[in-house]
Amino acid sequence: MAAKAALPLQMVGRRLVQLRSPVTAQNMSALRLSHQRLHSTEKQPEEAAAGSADQKTAATPPEVEKLTKDLAAAKEQNAELLDKYKRSLADSENMRNRLNKQISDAKIFGIQSFCKDLLEVADTLGHATQAVPKDKLNGNADLKNLYEGLTMTRAALLQVFKRHGLEPLDPINQKFDPNQHEALFQKEDKTVEANTVVEVTKLGYKLHERCIRPALVGVSKC
Repeated sequence: MAAKAALPLQMVGRRLVQLRSPVTAQNMSALRLSHQRLHSTEKQPEEAAAGSADQKTAATPPEVEKLTKDLAAAKEQNAELLDKYKRSLADSENMRNRLNKQISDAKIFGIQSFCKDLLEVADTLGHATQAVPKDKLNGNADLKNLYEGLTMTRAALLQVFKRHGLEPLDPINQKFDPNQHEALFQKEDKTVEANTVVEVTKLGYKLHERCIRPALVGVSKC
C-alpha cells in the first residue's frame, strides 16, 4: 500500500516539474527580450548623439574653415579700407580748406605788390607838400595853387588806399612793436617811457591788418 501511494506522488512531482519548466523557460525568454529592448532603447540616444557629432565633424571640414578664414580676411580688409577712406577724407578736407584760404588771401592780398609801388608815390607827394614853405603861400598864388593841388592829390590817393584796405601807420608816442615798426635810432627822452616811438621818419602801411611796410622810427631809451 505504501509503494502504491508513493508512485502517484512521484508522478505528481514529475508533472509539476514538467509544468514548471515551460513557464520558467517562457519567463526567461520574456525577460531576455525585455532586457534587449531596454538595452536597445538606452543605446538609441547614445547612437543619435554619436551620429549628430559625426555629422558635425563631417560638416566642419575645409569648406567651413575656408569660409571662416575668408570672413576674417574680409573684415580686416574692410577695417583697413575704412581707415584709409577716413584719412583720405580728412586730407581732402584739409586741402580744401587750405585752397579756400589761399584763394581768399589771393583776392585780398593780390594787390600787395601794386600797393607797395604806389606807396613810393604817396611818399613823394608827402615830401613835396612838406617842402613848400608855409609862410610864402599867401604872397604867391601859384605856389599856393601848387601846394593845394599836391595836397588834394595825396588826399585822393590815400582815399583810394583806404578803399582797398591799405592804411598808413603813424606810431608816434606808441609802444615800439617790432612787427610793425623798424627802429633806426634811439633818442633820450625822459618825458616818455623807454621803448616809446618819439619820431617817425617814414610812415608804415598795413593791408587788411597785414603790415606790408614797417614804419621807420626813432625809439626812446632810458
